[in-house]
Amino acid sequence: MRPAFFPLDDELALLPGALTPRLQESLVRLSTWLPSFATAAAELAFHTGVDLAPTTASRLTEAAGAAAVAVQEAEVATILRDYPAPPQGPETLVFHVDGAMVPLRHGEWGEVKTLAVGSLAPPVERDGELVVQTHELSYFSRLTDSTTFADAATGELHRRGVTTAGRVGVVVDGAEWIQGFIDLHAPEAVRILDFPHAAEYVTAIGQASGSDGALLSAEELTQQLHDLKHDGPDEVLARLRKLVDEQAVPGELAKRLAYLDKRVAQMQYARFRAEGWPIGSGSGESANKLVVQARLKGAGMHWAVKNVNPMLALRNAVCNDRWVELWTQIEVEQRRQVRARRAERHRQRTPQPSAPAECRTDRRGDAATVKQERAVQPRVREGTADGRPAADHPWRRAWSRRRQCQEAQTA
Repeated sequence: MRPAFFPLDDELALLPGALTPRLQESLVRLSTWLPSFATAAAELAFHTGVDLAPTTASRLTEAAGAAAVAVQEAEVATILRDYPAPPQGPETLVFHVDGAMVPLRHGEWGEVKTLAVGSLAPPVERDGELVVQTHELSYFSRLTDSTTFADAATGELHRRGVTTAGRVGVVVDGAEWIQGFIDLHAPEAVRILDFPHAAEYVTAIGQASGSDGALLSAEELTQQLHDLKHDGPDEVLARLRKLVDEQAVPGELAKRLAYLDKRVAQMQYARFRAEGWPIGSGSGESANKLVVQARLKGAGMHWAVKNVNPMLALRNAVCNDRWVELWTQIEVEQRRQVRARRAERHRQRTPQPSAPAECRTDRRGDAATVKQERAVQPRVREGTADGRPAADHPWRRAWSRRRQCQEAQTA
């Protein structure tokens, strides 16, 4: 049997599959929030009485996620082509970029890159210090290379008004690809090296073993970190440099010190704090846990590469509180795909005009092929009356393929 469609399906605006649009949306949303497709199918059955296999939940969710990815890619293509005016951004915008590993099939791992964007809330006092918090957070995640991710994140940064915000800050670790991301989207942004990340390098140098034990005692190391946070990196790096130079074989210590020396401008923490910037990338690390790890890093999970980004697109939607908007776009895209597949099947079933058939005949024992490039018209003969063919006129006879070939030979 050939695939077919029922016209009422279009009238009811049904989606692919056996579920109503509302049930399908509920299933996909449950599969996005809950830790497994099996749990989502069980919850749908409990609340609606509709029993589905986990494989059905997986198939419909991944299809919806793929449609979401297609919609977002089209939006980015439009932005990069037409450069529409962005919405007005907030007075202060801050974003973080980080990566998290997820398990793939065949024992492999892949790095999911996540962008977290937010605006700054008024600072609050915590443990005797003013702490700057980020609110109104939104996320964008993809399993891809850094260059593709930078382009793909254009849609979310455009929506948040990164080019129209009063001022923009970026708190990140020291990965080189992240600096390229900032160069592309916010080259004038204030770049801040995540303080805990810088503290790790200072601690690694201070705890390294020297001839008399650790290069810095616990009290000295605490003081260095305090000075770095409240006074800046200059004096701290000078002390560390002296310690490293005194080692006969500095080795890894020199690399760690060079890492910090290269990022002095990003460690001006006293100035950053005075200007109201956060100096930690807690929002970015929280994004990895909330968006990525909570759903894609469960016990025993191993994802096919092609299914990671569809799930990430759905996770971004629920975590950004933009589910209704995205689901509307998913429905439009899935119906468009149905129409496209239907049109393609119709095109494949429709007979295509073929070239004129070849007429073959034998002449003196040799086979000869005569191509007919246009229909052969019969010759006008006698036997007409009042301009009309007589009963025995050749025009009255059947015009077979054999007759066509004979006429072609005698013409």
